[in-house]
Amino acid sequence: MEAVKEQEATSLHQRILADISERILSGEWAPGHRIPFEHELTEQYGCSRMTVNKALSQLAKAGLIERRRRSGSFVRRPQSQAAILEIHDIKVEVQALGLPYRYELGTRQKRKSMVQDRALMDLRPSGLILDLTCRHFAGQRPFCLEERLINLAAVPEAADEMFEDTAPGPWLIARVPWSAAEHRIRASAASDDVADALDIEVGSPCLVVERRTWSAEHPVTHVRFTYAADSHTLVARFTPSQNG
Repeated sequence: MEAVKEQEATSLHQRILADISERILSGEWAPGHRIPFEHELTEQYGCSRMTVNKALSQLAKAGLIERRRRSGSFVRRPQSQAAILEIHDIKVEVQALGLPYRYELGTRQKRKSMVQDRALMDLRPSGLILDLTCRHFAGQRPFCLEERLINLAAVPEAADEMFEDTAPGPWLIARVPWSAAEHRIRASAASDDVADALDIEVGSPCLVVERRTWSAEHPVTHVRFTYAADSHTLVARFTPSQNG
């Protein structure tokens, strides 16, 4: 009899885990959404409070929810980790969080480079560039704002690519072998445009990663990725140098 009760409790525990996880990962319950209280889940599933507590503890350990004393449990904003020295695919990064990925092109403009463009891209002569803004989504929420300049002298075929279905990062990596890259990382407060794009409050802290790449000493692209600060973590792994 005890074995049967234990099996039933395990089954209910797995069901609670599966139901709540599905609602979070599908975007039905967005970050900040309050999970039903323990006594509400106990009534809903007809189980003991211990079973509910065990399921919620496991969800918190997995990073899907956060438990606040006297306030209840809430869906956590997913935290992504990206290696500082890597050129990574944002789609892979989002999918690693267990969330559905979506890409959206904002603006696309072919134009002559200006002084500030040439400074950003390390361009010597004036020339044509492709100016793009895009958004990457994790579930229902904006995950990253991408602002990119592409040097059309180095990548002329980009002028004919609309980038409506394909993000420019993976497209460039597949076509242009890069030989050097530079990363700059800084904190920033969300401007009106950034706040609107990321669906956050104006002035909210953001993490900004800027990257330039070259191919055989020819500037290829400059890109600025802006993330809400509480959704992204940069990670560096290194080994000791001979100099100590």
